[in-house]
Amino acid sequence: MSSRPVPADGPEAEPGPAPQPRTAQPWSRQRLRSNNEWLLLERLRTDGPSSRAQLARDTGLSKPTVSAALATLEQAGLAREAGLLAPERGRIAVLYEPDPDAGHVLGIDIGRARLRVALADLTGRIVSRQDVPNRGRTANAVADSVVAAARTATAEAGLDATDVVHAAIGSPGVWDETEQRVQYAPNLPGWGRRGLFERIEAGLGSRISVHNDANLAALGEYARGAGAGSRLFVYLLIGTGLGMGVVADGVLQRGARGAAGEIGLLPLPGGGTLEEAAAAESVVRTAKELGLTGPLTAKQVFAAARTGDRRAVRAVRREAEQLAWSLAVVSAVLDPDLVVLGGGLGHGADLLLEPVEQAMHRLTPLRPRLAASLLGDEAVLQGALATALRTARPEVFERRTAGLG
Repeated sequence: MSSRPVPADGPEAEPGPAPQPRTAQPWSRQRLRSNNEWLLLERLRTDGPSSRAQLARDTGLSKPTVSAALATLEQAGLAREAGLLAPERGRIAVLYEPDPDAGHVLGIDIGRARLRVALADLTGRIVSRQDVPNRGRTANAVADSVVAAARTATAEAGLDATDVVHAAIGSPGVWDETEQRVQYAPNLPGWGRRGLFERIEAGLGSRISVHNDANLAALGEYARGAGAGSRLFVYLLIGTGLGMGVVADGVLQRGARGAAGEIGLLPLPGGGTLEEAAAAESVVRTAKELGLTGPLTAKQVFAAARTGDRRAVRAVRREAEQLAWSLAVVSAVLDPDLVVLGGGLGHGADLLLEPVEQAMHRLTPLRPRLAASLLGDEAVLQGALATALRTARPEVFERRTAGLG
């Protein structure tokens, strides 16, 4: 298992160099061919079906070189014919595209309330998914539920475990590579014990990597959501807990030990932590202090605020003030151009954005643009898929082209 820094390229990444081994290799025709094949495969992935002539124009490679590389990619099961192009003038041309069935990946989002699993082919197209309540009362039960959901998604797609190249898992807390366990995930009891993710990996029968959920959400939002094109943006995951992902120039910032963005641990001047003061339970607690009664959830408090209930409105305003204080600190340290509000409370962005902005204007002259998540509950899952694809694509390429002439 691993949790490496991952560029936030997602499914629309620009073509990169062919995967290289850790040690430098001398020049060889085989290495040059490998580079050409990888370049063409990535070009097909980003630009869509193309002909030999178009690929030659776009890459600067000769037509014979393109033809030879495409033949190798077809032989390896990495590319396939995608139809014909009949121009008004000239010859009919064969179009090529990546073969989506060359491999598959799993994206997994583990939350306290729900488990989300998606199976995608190497183009990033989701072919099967499972969204189930998280009813596990122990860490082992949650782990087994994750495995069961993934197996169901795989079986429904007509595949088995051997077809899955990599599974990227989003989890609350920080993955400790040395200890091989998650730290700082109090909302999932027992989640920090050793051996838990080995249990998941064995149950899935494929390699896994474990990542902080807010980080994955930031990657997803950068690739497909509100963060696209931002130079430095912050994704604030507000739900059962409070987390933050930071993407600078398309690259996720993880920190020295993977704990960058654990803003919920920030101590407050009056005692307690920011997570205790600004996560979902704090909204409910504030609403009850202000006189709302009965069984409440943060979602219900926000719904009441939309109807004009003054107590609920005050509770939401207090939440906005806590978030504004945290973002004032973040802005002073990181100077982001954009802050995206996501997670469960991100659904209440229509009520939060204006008061957060007003409070920030009182607190700091640094004023990043604020926006609601465009991906909503899908952000972590989309980030997990993008991360799994980033790992799987070069791995499949190397595996299938090894030994081919």
